Amino acid sequence: MHGRPRNAASKPGEEATSAAKAFRLRSLQPQFMSNHHQKIYTQEAVQISEELLKINPEAYTAWNYRKLAVEDKLSRSDDSDPSLVNLILSEELRVVDEVILKNLKSYGAWYHRKWVLSKGHPSLQKELQLVNEYQKIDSRNFHAWNYRRFVVEQTKTSELDELQYTTDMIYDSFSNYSAWHNRSLLLSSLVAKKADGFMPKETIRREIDFVYNALFTDEYDQSAWFYYLWLLDQTVKMETPLRISSWPSDGSIIILSGPECFNGSSSKFTTFCSESGSFPLILYFDQAVSGVSSSTVTVDSELKGHEDLVWEPVSDKNSPVSSCVWVARLEFDSTEPCFRTENKVKVCLGKSRGIVSSRGCNLSTPYEFVFTVLIHDTVGVSQEGIVSWTGDGFDNWDAQSKDLNSLIALDHLNADTGVEWRKKAIKMEIECFRRLPDSKFGKLILARLLMTEANVISDDAVYKEILQLYNDLMALDSTHDQYYKDELSVALLHKVTSSTESLSRYLFRYRNMNNIVCLRLSNLTLSRIAAVDKLLFVQMLDLSHNELHSADGLEAMQLLCCLNLSHNRIRSFSALDSLRHLKQLRVLDVTHNHIGGKHPVDTTRYLCSSPLSNSGGIGREVPSKYWDAYLVLGDLMKLKQLDLRGNDLIAGEEFSSLVRQVVPKLVWLNGHKLAS
Repeated sequence: MHGRPRNAASKPGEEATSAAKAFRLRSLQPQFMSNHHQKIYTQEAVQISEELLKINPEAYTAWNYRKLAVEDKLSRSDDSDPSLVNLILSEELRVVDEVILKNLKSYGAWYHRKWVLSKGHPSLQKELQLVNEYQKIDSRNFHAWNYRRFVVEQTKTSELDELQYTTDMIYDSFSNYSAWHNRSLLLSSLVAKKADGFMPKETIRREIDFVYNALFTDEYDQSAWFYYLWLLDQTVKMETPLRISSWPSDGSIIILSGPECFNGSSSKFTTFCSESGSFPLILYFDQAVSGVSSSTVTVDSELKGHEDLVWEPVSDKNSPVSSCVWVARLEFDSTEPCFRTENKVKVCLGKSRGIVSSRGCNLSTPYEFVFTVLIHDTVGVSQEGIVSWTGDGFDNWDAQSKDLNSLIALDHLNADTGVEWRKKAIKMEIECFRRLPDSKFGKLILARLLMTEANVISDDAVYKEILQLYNDLMALDSTHDQYYKDELSVALLHKVTSSTESLSRYLFRYRNMNNIVCLRLSNLTLSRIAAVDKLLFVQMLDLSHNELHSADGLEAMQLLCCLNLSHNRIRSFSALDSLRHLKQLRVLDVTHNHIGGKHPVDTTRYLCSSPLSNSGGIGREVPSKYWDAYLVLGDLMKLKQLDLRGNDLIAGEEFSSLVRQVVPKLVWLNGHKLAS
């Protein structure tokens, strides 16, 4: 690992020694376990645990036994004699020392050492010296570095002194991952404290110059590149959170209707159909924040029910307190006709403190957006016609139309948000990396730098260069082909959403559902979803014939009522977990994926530990192979059309029967209308 060769195969003599140790370990274990269970802490009993640990340093039970033995000795010692306490703890440190020297990567030994020092041993002041000696043996050992941070914190050692220590260690070896990592932690702390000489702009520039020494000495050494990527992230990321998107957008006109609005006459405005008499307000931030509530976001509206709005985080990580996306639902009454009446809604945030990022920074820039609501009464028969993704039901979006500008503002960051120096820094780095010889690291960094620049100044030529760089990387480094595909997908979606002109090429109106906005991104070889902050207004989304492995990212698109994910590479329903947040979803097509194929369970994702952890409804009757499907579909309460054909798992009457029970409002299943 990290470029270090594995040890050669053991020699015959070493094998004999290893066999002897194994025999001795087996002979010690019965007596040790007997002592442990009977709580025997005599000198002879404790000596057995020491011998066992010297053979096997990862015997956690033996370390725990020694903790109990120390506690027993301390409880019987004279508190008035500190030398006796120190003697007991010193003996324990001696054992730890001997074990660590046998195995520097023993988790148990390092944790035990921390525990001993927490009991009040006075050698804490000497520990830093001891760690220095360990790091001479293995300078990159992350256990030693982790322990070093513990000692530094306990002894209040100067962070500036530690920063100099990392500098010395890095100059000894540019490949010292642990030293680079420790340096990033120290700098983050110093910048957060606004220590003298450690303002973000100056610190980042100084560190970039520092890491250049390593990059240009050995461009194939990954450790310095990782540190450079961290610095790039610090350059791009704002200290304070920013609201980058919202729905409804400023100046937009929204028509709100009851449950049968999709049968109504067409409208050039956005029509939102609601069965619950409410519509979502969406706030999208550039980083995860907490504290979004009715006290930090004020809503001034002529509609009723806006006084105590409940804001909820929307995240596929199911965080209860923090997210980039927050949603509240504003109520309206569609039974009282007032189509000609305009209802103004004004949303303000950032005027009072409380919206906080994970770094502890408050939203400091105030935001305000105003939109108009028209409430349309609807009287009609429930829509039961099937939604077709093919045919002539779609009208092209007029590229010259100003409607799109009223739906979303594709703004870029400006100098008012404090990014001017960041833009200059990125530009300098781009110029530098253009002069580097071709290498996979250089191309990857250049692509990321250009991506950052493109997000600030929309330029088709820049996006074209980014896409070419990722295509070059896929040819140059096939081992990481999927990673480059994902990054290319992100760049392509940012290009699509970079301007109203570019986005309008993929936008349509679906006539059969009151001209709702449809975004068609099929056949683009997308493997990852991105740029959703620019797509909050989309109600119908076609992502068919791509290479998507999951629906991650779609949870922010709260207006989605129709979604086509057919002909992708989705392997399980757990990969569709983010759809559980889409409360308006009525049509879902996941035909011709790989659900239930060779790998019916996606072990990288777990929605729930087992069916038995949910006792509600039919949960206990669901076969385990359908459990993730039950969890996802069970939350799509408004789903009326579902197509699952072309997937191995869901062929047959057993699954169809389950779907009909889980989704009570379903009208169409696999192209067939269900009996009433």
